[in-house]
Amino acid sequence: MSKFHVKKGDEVVVLAGAERGKRGKVIAVSPRKGRAIVEGLKMIKRHTRKSQDHPQGAIVEREGTIHLSNLMKVDRFDARAAKQGKTEPAPA
Repeated sequence: MSKFHVKKGDEVVVLAGAERGKRGKVIAVSPRKGRAIVEGLKMIKRHTRKSQDHPQGAIVEREGTIHLSNLMKVDRFDARAAKQGKTEPAPA
């Protein structure tokens, strides 16, 4: 079993991709695929079959997966931003 830098319940920020800069909470981690599901990010539409719950069938929107290399814990991200700091413009 591999050990990853994020786990279920962690607050993360997305570093790359279409969702770059957004924050969310990790719902689940898939160790075999090296991906995680983050709350409210990478929303996909899933077409479901007819069932007792959905007699007509339905289009359900849910979270997709994001690769672990594109995620960073929020506390590490904030610490990195504070360390870089803002540079002030040179006096004229």
